[in-house]
Amino acid sequence: MLHGFLPSLIEGAGVTLSVALASLAMAMILGLLGALAKLSKWRFARGLAHLYTTLIRGVPDLVLMLLIFYGGQVAVNSIALSLGHEEYIDINPYVAGVLTIGFIFGAYLTEAFRGAFLAVPPGQREAGLAYGMSGWQIARRITFPQMFRHALPGLSNNWLVLIKSTAIVSVIGLHDLMTRGQQAAGSTREPFVFYLAVALIYLAFTSVSELLFDRLQKRFSTGVRRGSL
Repeated sequence: MLHGFLPSLIEGAGVTLSVALASLAMAMILGLLGALAKLSKWRFARGLAHLYTTLIRGVPDLVLMLLIFYGGQVAVNSIALSLGHEEYIDINPYVAGVLTIGFIFGAYLTEAFRGAFLAVPPGQREAGLAYGMSGWQIARRITFPQMFRHALPGLSNNWLVLIKSTAIVSVIGLHDLMTRGQQAAGSTREPFVFYLAVALIYLAFTSVSELLFDRLQKRFSTGVRRGSL
């Protein structure tokens, strides 16, 4: 099947999924920090978060990938040389890919999480304070569970875009699904067959993801009236 390239495609799919999950974890952390910064009373924090989201959302993903991988490599080696380290340092393509994609989608999730925080009625926090709950208890028991429910649609959409955006890591030499498909297409001269196979694997990833997010949405909407969603 597929001229013996199926195991290679499956291995590449595993790399792609790994990059996507690691990038999502980083993006969620940056998104939460960015959302809290935008809602902060500190002007500096709000300004920094605004600068982050504006710059990242305004620059193409491919440009950022090349800038971080190649530009970062030059910067790291220049710093190392100034410190007396003469051996050339290579940046790992996997690390560069995860950092870039996570950094990019952290900006998008910042806006998704900010809107989700604002959707939680402020009176519920006040009720928690009236009951004598600490700030951490209010966040853990009231704010974050409800915020996550409101953030799920945005999180789902960003994840679907993110997992497709992992294809750009092929330009920096990572042996992901896209790279394996390109190699197989070049070796067999059957680009339609292998790019179609790559497309179907991405479609499988996104289809399963949609099912999982639908279940999460139902799980977090238990006991909530549809009219209040």
